[in-house]
Parts: sequence; structure tokens; C-alpha cells
Amino acid sequence: MPPAKTQKPARKKKIKRTVPVARVCIAASENNTIVTITDLDGNKIGGSSCGRAGFKGTRKSTPYAAKVAAEQAAESVQGYGVESAHIFIKGMGPGREQSIRGIQGAGINLESIVDTTPIPHGGVRPRRRRRV
Repeated sequence: MPPAKTQKPARKKKIKRTVPVARVCIAASENNTIVTITDLDGNKIGGSSCGRAGFKGTRKSTPYAAKVAAEQAAESVQGYGVESAHIFIKGMGPGREQSIRGIQGAGINLESIVDTTPIPHGGVRPRRRRRV
């Protein structure tokens, strides 16, 4: 008697949707720049980072690496038909400005640029005084 064939689970058909307006979130830290592209609901449709673009070590924390990562992220969402984007930047890293230029260079129009860098406001409550 031949062995029973195992049936492969039926794959869901991927629905191709168009996202004419996207949201680009840029996290520019001292050591890396992460570019994430989402639709307006916040669902990720693509992204990249300096490390994923092939840079290692101190070269990840350069403006050029941020530009390349932004171009790569914009290229990854070409299938969704992104025409324009709202940009949200967080952090004070060296790749802030160049990542915006990389997105512009990839042919995406900029609707707005918003700085969402967290600002300290007095910090957390201090520890209690030590009693000896």
C-alpha cells in the first residue's frame, strides 16, 4: 500500500492593493537609521535600514547610508503605487536630512514633514531619600 499523500495547506491569495498616500516613519538614532513605510492605518508595507542596505559598523551611522536605506525602502513599496507620503522623523541621528532626500530622489512627493522626537520634561520621579 503506497504512503498517503499529505495535502499542502491552501494558500490565501494575496490581495494587491494600491496605497496612493503613505506614511514614512524615520527613526534616526546615533548608530543606525530605520525607514518604515506604512499605509495611513499604520499597516507596514515596506521598509529598510542602514544595516539591511549592506553597511556595517561605523558606516551605518553616516548620512549616505541613511540615503541608501531610504531609497531602498521606497523601492520596496513600488508595487503599491505610492505617489506621495507624510514623513514622521524621530531622533537626532546623522541620517535625518539625507533620508528625506533619499525618499524624494525615489520619486515620492512629500505632503508633510513632522518631527516626533520625544522631548524630556523633568524626567521620572526621584528615588526616596535613604534612611540610615
